[in-house]
Amino acid sequence: MKIDEVKISTAIISSYKEKLLNALDVDVAIVGAGPSGLCCGYYLAKKGIKVVIFEKKLSIGGGMWGGGMMFNKIVVQDKAKSILDEFGIRTERYEDNYYVADSIEAVSTICSKTVKAGVDIFNLLSVEDVMIRHKRVCGLVLNWTSVEMANLHVDPITMKARFIVDATGHAAEVSHIVEKKAKVLLRTVTGKIIGEGSMQAELAEEAIIKNSKELAPGLYVCGMAANAVFGGPRMGPIFGGMLLSGKKVAGDIIKKV
Repeated sequence: MKIDEVKISTAIISSYKEKLLNALDVDVAIVGAGPSGLCCGYYLAKKGIKVVIFEKKLSIGGGMWGGGMMFNKIVVQDKAKSILDEFGIRTERYEDNYYVADSIEAVSTICSKTVKAGVDIFNLLSVEDVMIRHKRVCGLVLNWTSVEMANLHVDPITMKARFIVDATGHAAEVSHIVEKKAKVLLRTVTGKIIGEGSMQAELAEEAIIKNSKELAPGLYVCGMAANAVFGGPRMGPIFGGMLLSGKKVAGDIIKKV
C-alpha cells in the first residue's frame, strides 16, 4: 500500500488539533508531569473529572527516571506502597518500611495508566502566565517550550480550568507567577513563597503531605513544589510522599468538583 507523506502530516495535525481544542476548557489543569502530577491526574480522571497535564519538557516523569544519582531505582515507604500496587508496579522489600522499585517501570507504568484513565498529556508546552478573574486563578497562558528557549516574541494561547495544580517540582513555576506577576497573597505564613529547605527525608516526607493543598483561590500545589512553596525540606530519591501528595490533592479537588 502506498504511503503518502502529506496524509501522515494531515493525520497528525488534525488529531492534535482536536486534542488541543478539547483541552482549552477543563475541570482541572495540572502543570508538570512528574510523579505527583501524574498521580493527581490519574485519581481525578478515575472519578470522571476532565483533566489535562502540561509538561514543558520532551519527556515526562520528572526526576523519577534517574532514581538516585542515575542509579535507576527508587524507594517508597509502607504508606505509599499501596499506590504502586494499584498501578501494578513491582516492588522488592529491602527492610521494614523500605521498598525498592525500578524507576523505568514506575514512570512508564504510571504514565500509561494515567493516559488510559482519560488524562490528556501535552509535552513541550510551557506556562508563561495565568488568568485571574475575581481574585481566583482560573486559567493558564501557554506557549511552546521551544519559543521560550529561543526567546522569540511569539504570542501565546490561553485555556481555562476550574482548578489549577502546580506540580512543577523544585521550581514551583506557577506559584512564582501567581505571587510575583499576579501579586496574589499566598496561603503561607508570609503570604509569599518561602523556599525549599535542605535535605531531611523524614521531615520532608511528612511535610509534603501537609503542604499539598490549596495555595490561592483556584490554585493547588503538590509534589516538591508544595515543600518549595511552604518551606519544607527536600527528600531525595524516596518517592512515596510525591505519590501520596498527588493523590491527596486529587481527593481535595474531587470534593469540590
